Amino acid sequence: MTLLPLIFNAIDAISKARARHQTERIMRSLPLEIQKDIGWPNTSEPPCTPVQIAARNSLGLRAGQC
Repeated sequence: MTLLPLIFNAIDAISKARARHQTERIMRSLPLEIQKDIGWPNTSEPPCTPVQIAARNSLGLRAGQC
């Protein structure tokens, strides 16, 4: 196996994590009334702890999953 697929996968994971982080930051910067109108954050799920967020980010999971 060559290193190119591994490098491309790492670059892809980093770019997806960066895009996810930017989206979450933009959503959190909206006024609370607008966040509530669009359903951000999902109130049916308990909030993530900082440890869960760090684990989620290191594993490359989608936003909202703990």
